[in-house]
Amino acid sequence: MPNVVRLILSFAVLGGSITLMVFGFWGWGILALFISILIIVTYFFNENMLLAQWFLRKDNMAKAEVYLKKITNYEKQLIRVQHGYYNLLVGLIESRKAPMQSEKYFKKSLSLGMHMDHNIALAKLSLAGIAMAKRNKREAQMYLTEAKKADKNKLLADQIKQMKDQLGMLDKQQQVRYR
Repeated sequence: MPNVVRLILSFAVLGGSITLMVFGFWGWGILALFISILIIVTYFFNENMLLAQWFLRKDNMAKAEVYLKKITNYEKQLIRVQHGYYNLLVGLIESRKAPMQSEKYFKKSLSLGMHMDHNIALAKLSLAGIAMAKRNKREAQMYLTEAKKADKNKLLADQIKQMKDQLGMLDKQQQVRYR
């Protein structure tokens, strides 16, 4: 459903709920109020994105991918704020199938912008992993440092520490090769 139609529908249902309450039909008015709130929420948070995130948390990549593929043209179907998150979700799914191809999605999600710091940290941590796979130590170190700065709530602290340890092992392997 286009975003403008959602807003118009939600305000119409909201007006109807207020009218029902004014005429004394409190039960139906409250029900209509909840329905209008639900429609407004789907304006700001696309239902396919919400379902894809839920299936990603449940580690069901196949179903998450199905819901993301329902969004055929994200630039028209989603509000601008959600564009970065869409690319992050596509990158996370793509990283399970073809890790090197997921780099473009993570970079695009960062360029489009995201509001939550832990999502920015997740994208940068994923880019650090890709840089490590390419044996680009400097770029991996840069992304790890940026991920650590962005992870203010320390949600990814263990993963960042693991990645730094792996980076140290990579450095030791390179030193042994050059001797």
